[in-house]
Amino acid sequence: MSEYDLVIRGGTIADGSGGDLIDGDVAISDGKVSVIGTVSGTGREEIDATGKIVTPGFVDVHTHYDGQSIWAEELSPSSSHGVTTAIMGNCGVGFAPCRQADHDMLINVMEGVEDIPGVVMSDGLPWNWETFPEYLDVVAKGKRDIDVAAYLPHSPLRVYAMGARGAAREPADEEDLAMMRKLCQEAMEAGAIGFATSRLSIHKTADGGSIPTFEADIAELEAICGGMADAGTGTFQVVLDAFVGWDKEYKVIERVVESSGRPATFTLASGNDGPPRWRRVLEMIDRTNSYGGKATAQIMPRPIGLIAGLELTVHPFILCPSWAKIADLPIEQQVAAMRDPAMREALLSEEFEPGHPFNALARDWNWLFPLDDPPDYAPPKEMSMAGQAAAKGCTPQEIAYDRLLDTNGKGLFLAALGNYENGTLASAHEMLSHPHCIPGLGDGGAHYGAICDASYSTYLLKQYVQKANGFRFNLPQAIHMLSHKAASAVGLNQRGLLKAGAKADINVIDMDRLELHLPEIVRDLPAGGQRLHQRATGYDATIVSGEIIRRFDQSTGARPGQLIRGA
Repeated sequence: MSEYDLVIRGGTIADGSGGDLIDGDVAISDGKVSVIGTVSGTGREEIDATGKIVTPGFVDVHTHYDGQSIWAEELSPSSSHGVTTAIMGNCGVGFAPCRQADHDMLINVMEGVEDIPGVVMSDGLPWNWETFPEYLDVVAKGKRDIDVAAYLPHSPLRVYAMGARGAAREPADEEDLAMMRKLCQEAMEAGAIGFATSRLSIHKTADGGSIPTFEADIAELEAICGGMADAGTGTFQVVLDAFVGWDKEYKVIERVVESSGRPATFTLASGNDGPPRWRRVLEMIDRTNSYGGKATAQIMPRPIGLIAGLELTVHPFILCPSWAKIADLPIEQQVAAMRDPAMREALLSEEFEPGHPFNALARDWNWLFPLDDPPDYAPPKEMSMAGQAAAKGCTPQEIAYDRLLDTNGKGLFLAALGNYENGTLASAHEMLSHPHCIPGLGDGGAHYGAICDASYSTYLLKQYVQKANGFRFNLPQAIHMLSHKAASAVGLNQRGLLKAGAKADINVIDMDRLELHLPEIVRDLPAGGQRLHQRATGYDATIVSGEIIRRFDQSTGARPGQLIRGA
């Protein structure tokens, strides 16, 4: 009879602590790690990890699987890239608490902020909850491959407490604040991992309006986070509006951390040009932590950006007036129309009409690059549309237009919007090296037609560990960032470590085979909706609670994922 449920033999173990690598075996029983080192007993199932690395499962702190965790069993792309724990409800958008009359409003917010088609949410969700605890109960009953935890989102909370006044962004009165504080405490006690909000000006509803939380008073955030203090648990997650200046916006972190005593985590990125303001933010984070608070910045390891293409949400000609004439045609007919000289002349000469802020980002020619297979997320500046145009003596519009024609409309573009300062990854590397920064902002479960960054874990291992590009992390550092350091930032202090007695969330990775593939369009959403997905090769096994959920880059059909109730 086998002594263990599963034994992983002969791997090189990076235990998530950041310490030295060790060679050895890992034995698993009853969903937990039993032995690390030399395992003499046999396993009911065994994995030969010779020449492979064995790591804790990765923790993705910034996702939007609030809907997908209900309508789907696989939380991909995240679970395709070694993630075994995903935190959803970020940016203050979600689906609870919510009265029946407010479903359409929340769909409008989520469609605009997170680029999830409204019909996907209206058809894909049962809406059989009202309160946040009831929503958690629905999530808990579902089957999925990996574990999830959820923030209480500010937008639905505000509308639930204030009704139409909340949606209209009217100031909250004392009664409103007391109710939101009470509901926050209730959510934490039911298992929310924290409270999340957004102050970002470019976060818009689908109809172009500001989201309910935009410019909410700091006193409102202090009152709500007081509910976390009352419950004695929870992390404050916020997207600050860097456009108004970090000196002003970082005060939100300072005041909330001081008043509530709860930790905070927020998004930080560098601009592509201009002064490195992010270094000043790192100083602010150091100050918060030196004073006894806790603040952690989430950093995307590659350029923050959009993927543009004719079949996606944005592309370089989508708001040109003449595009409206062919916008609803199949892609083959669109390309045929684009080959007509009159249409070409019109689209190359027209300026964009007003529209969602994201659309214009696909025409920042200095930072718009081709994206091919394998995808290069750190391309040389001369490969930008502007760079190619300068070399050929034409306009960037012509370079982009011809790429679309040459690929029969299938060509993709990377719009590198940030974290690519001066055309290198130096700023991202420096921020990730900071003791109070973690990798994040994968946004899995959202931006289905414009972003596919949930693969950042694979990218970090490929770009910063394997490649000799001057911006490096050693393997223990990289695994620590992706696992225990990320988990600790949101209070999951027992996750992301490989040690005896720990939950058996584990990856077995063949670094020689590790590869990131070009994002692809799949049509597996409710109501026939499409989304971007990105595959990787090299994940020999991903294990959740001792069960192998993926083997050689394919799902096994195992669904051990659970709802995490609280930190």
